[in-house]
Amino acid sequence: MNSLKTVLLASLPFLFDPVAGRTETTMPQSERAESTERRHLSATSTVGDILRHPAFSGYADRVLPWDDRSYDETMILSEIGGLLPYHSAVDTGTVLGGLNRMIEDVAAGQQVFYDIYTEADKRADPSKEDTGLFYFRGRPGAPFAIVSPGGGFAYVGSVHEGFPFAVEINRQGYNVFVLKYRVGQGGRVATQDLAAAISYVFRNSRTLDVATEGYSVWGSSAGARMAAFIGSRGVAAFGGDALPKPAAVIMAYTAHSDHSDSEPPTFAVVGSQDGIAPPASMTSRIAELKRLGTTVEYREFPSVGHGFGTGAGTSAEGWITEATRFWERSL
Repeated sequence: MNSLKTVLLASLPFLFDPVAGRTETTMPQSERAESTERRHLSATSTVGDILRHPAFSGYADRVLPWDDRSYDETMILSEIGGLLPYHSAVDTGTVLGGLNRMIEDVAAGQQVFYDIYTEADKRADPSKEDTGLFYFRGRPGAPFAIVSPGGGFAYVGSVHEGFPFAVEINRQGYNVFVLKYRVGQGGRVATQDLAAAISYVFRNSRTLDVATEGYSVWGSSAGARMAAFIGSRGVAAFGGDALPKPAAVIMAYTAHSDHSDSEPPTFAVVGSQDGIAPPASMTSRIAELKRLGTTVEYREFPSVGHGFGTGAGTSAEGWITEATRFWERSL
């Protein structure tokens, strides 16, 4: 009889706690709210579940890639790669890992999303409303990284190569921020958002509990251009504060060629089958940096195309850990 009761209760459209013997509807309201807030997403969860999840309240639209389109809220998350036309090897488990990490952090009482612009800034330029930083905490007082995902300056692919990057870098103990920047206005405007984000972290380093010395900038595709611009020209060149250059620049699959006469240590990766940023477009810049005496490491992964993210399930798997160790040697 007890087993039958458990089966029947579990089939009802509310949560059942078999240990406590309570349904969600019999829990106190405060516990029900906490249970909902903690609820993990799964491969069969939908885009609508992200948009309505209480953990993302107030910034759910910034979690997803596009600013200028409505979503099919019935799309299940195992198909979320359909929202990322410039990306490949979109791994559902990796995507869920980043999203659920944020859900856990919010449930633990931590602030996950931060505005980088003031309300006055956003009134003066409404496009800044869509910007911000997602914070993945590492060791208190550890250095920080800022990740700028790609998307051809048309969308921001944080679900694939932003939040999952942060989870991987966090495993080494570092603090990580993932930038939601303005799209549709080109690379300079997006890089201005990166400069504003770095300045924000420096100004609020005590509250955020991060070390400012030895920070790194990471970017993929369009985001790698942004990271490289900061490494070459500095934060102030894009409207930010007068701050040191990053200790390391981590670049994934971009055809960026600009450089200065003094570049930070640079780690670069690309897939051998990349038709958007072919390896030759990266190796020419790498050769120039080496000629300048820059510390450089370069990886070309076989049988991988553009936008492979963490490389989960491909020959590129594990590159985030390699890049983090490279950053460590540059501190």
